[in-house]
Amino acid sequence: MKNLLIILLLFFTYSVSAQISFNTGSVQLDSDLNVINADANLNFGAFKTNLSVSYNVSEKKIGYMQGSIGMKAGEIYLALEICKLSRKPIDDVIIIYKTHKNKGWGYIAKQLGIKPGSAAFHQLKNNANSKKGKSKGKGQSNGKGKGKKK
Repeated sequence: MKNLLIILLLFFTYSVSAQISFNTGSVQLDSDLNVINADANLNFGAFKTNLSVSYNVSEKKIGYMQGSIGMKAGEIYLALEICKLSRKPIDDVIIIYKTHKNKGWGYIAKQLGIKPGSAAFHQLKNNANSKKGKSKGKGQSNGKGKGKKK
């Protein structure tokens, strides 16, 4: 019984700490980013490779963002997405993040020209929504493999 209580306490502590407050100004976007973050933490190497290819940024830069700056996976994704939508270099996004991370990602996006309610902000939300869950089910068949030949 005591062991069960300890396990439940550890699980509760982990589940509460797993949620990050991105402060984007959108509850849905924050929620989607938490899903992206959780999925990425299951296999950060694959996540890093995927971002490198998708956003044409080196894995070394992504490693720097995680290790040296301390960005979480969801924040790295968001920074790269903001970079793409604002057409600003990733280093500009990183500088603004370092200076204003305590104000949240909504403020950072606004500083880079992505204003709440704008088409770019809606695109940011839509892209995060479609990105979440993409790493789920890796290695599982979708039923379209080789079957009977005609």
